[in-house]
Amino acid sequence: MNRTSFFKTLMAVPALAVTPKILHAASFAAPHKLKISLNAYSFNTPLRDGSMTLDDMLEFCAGTPIQAVDITGYYFPGYPAVPTDEYIYHIKRKAFRLGLDISGTGVRTDFTNPDKTKRQADVQLTKDWIEVAAKLGAPVIRIFSGTQMPEGHSWEQVAAWMMEDVKACVEHGKKYGVIVGIQNHNDFIKTAAHVHQISKMISSEWFGIILDTGSYKTGDPYQQIADTAKYAINWQLKENVFINGVEQPADINRIIKDIKTSGYKGYLPIETLGAGDPKVKVPVFVEKVRNALD
Repeated sequence: MNRTSFFKTLMAVPALAVTPKILHAASFAAPHKLKISLNAYSFNTPLRDGSMTLDDMLEFCAGTPIQAVDITGYYFPGYPAVPTDEYIYHIKRKAFRLGLDISGTGVRTDFTNPDKTKRQADVQLTKDWIEVAAKLGAPVIRIFSGTQMPEGHSWEQVAAWMMEDVKACVEHGKKYGVIVGIQNHNDFIKTAAHVHQISKMISSEWFGIILDTGSYKTGDPYQQIADTAKYAINWQLKENVFINGVEQPADINRIIKDIKTSGYKGYLPIETLGAGDPKVKVPVFVEKVRNALD
């Protein structure tokens, strides 16, 4: 068939002949798109004692179904100082060559400190590592509220100054294309009620909650996870939960169902804790999460 004949034939095909296929394709439900990431804290001991490097961890992950890594800043040489561009780009290239994304990074902060000078140091630390995150290609940086409840101050008063500092970090994150997430870590942020209050104090698409499934330690964790999932811009999926203060294995199927219901689509960083070889524990937990995702 020559070109002219082809186009004449094409124009002669009734529009309805292709419409059913288009409608059929549109009828498919969108996939959940959830992907498993690994929080580097799962390898905290070997990374801290020098028996494992970040390169080693990346190579381990590449041999599993893990699709991304979340590397907290303190695993980079010289932390809290930012690493050299040479090292940042080495890790970025290494991960890419191994087929891994970098889903996030994080810094340890304490915005509950009543000393404004010290809080400003943490603001600067966060800003510095936001720029590291941008260079790594990490879309999210994880920060923490802090652990203090200064005498003479209410929870609301501390939250107010804390979130003013966080707001400055969020503005910097927006500038570099990095979302700032604050983790509920059973510290200053302990309950779903706290998460609700914190989440309403900054209205920005560059801010949200890193929802830690193992850090609701009072009451019903499953109800609190479901109740706050709408605020999550990333997760910390852990092996165990605390039901009325008692630690027990998490119902991963239930948590994954609530994550999907919330509409979240993205990476699920998992984190294994406690005794045991992470090279054994991590693959077991990964498989458990994979089964729940199917």
